[in-house]
Amino acid sequence: MNLDDLAAFAAVAEARSFRGAAYVRGVAASSLSDAVRRLERELDVRLLHRTTRSVTPTAAGQRLLERLTPALREVRGALDAINAEGESPVGSLRLNVPTIVARVLLPPLIGPFLARHPGIRLEVVAEDRLIDVLAAGFDAGVRYDEHLEADMISVRLGPVTQRFAVAGTPAYLERHGVPAHPADLVRHSCIGHRFASGLVAQWSFERGSEVINVAPGSRLLASTLDLELQAALDGVGLIYSFADYLAEPLADGRLVEVLTDWSTAFPGPRLYYADRRQLPAPLRAFVAFLRERHG
Repeated sequence: MNLDDLAAFAAVAEARSFRGAAYVRGVAASSLSDAVRRLERELDVRLLHRTTRSVTPTAAGQRLLERLTPALREVRGALDAINAEGESPVGSLRLNVPTIVARVLLPPLIGPFLARHPGIRLEVVAEDRLIDVLAAGFDAGVRYDEHLEADMISVRLGPVTQRFAVAGTPAYLERHGVPAHPADLVRHSCIGHRFASGLVAQWSFERGSEVINVAPGSRLLASTLDLELQAALDGVGLIYSFADYLAEPLADGRLVEVLTDWSTAFPGPRLYYADRRQLPAPLRAFVAFLRERHG
């Protein structure tokens, strides 16, 4: 019996979708459908219920999946162990990261990492919605402390701390005044950010024991950082974003930071992954690379 067909069935049954499993495995959905049909013919039993809207395991399919999953994990572990014995790991590494991490923190890391490990193929998916990265077929994710799951292992990916900054152009501040308190923002034109979930980001401030969350009226609401930054540079209003992202226009004077005494540092992002006995070789190499850079 073809091991690839068994792995294809497991991928479809776990994803509850031929298309979703095909995306994770990087193959055509039709090839997975052929593999499952071939397996069902060989076993002479239906393994999946298929409708136009869903794919679910039959009772026999669920029993097979429960026995198959740990067996396939052992096979992958054995192959990874052999891979680890080589001088240079090979294989794919899939990461799910927030857009700010992809925009600011990952670029200085990717070139040196791939140069050191020419046998690794890296895929980075940047999005701000919170998903189960393992169920979605990723090897690891990048999150901030408040979104880290307790049963995961994490390693520092970027700076120890980051902070948010509010900024506007000198011309905008001259016309509208410099806010001295977060409450003053209600009188300003603000550039808001909408997450993929549909939620609009609040602007959070902290000074001493005082914490203030502001939902400023947004003259512009966007879901892309670059659009928000360009609007701020064009004088549309004040922007609230990661200070790292605004570093260049703040340094050259195109933007001026305000409310600096209300800007509080928070822990930087971390790479997190499942506690497994045998990590895939590409992920192990990336973890070692991060620990070497950040100590």
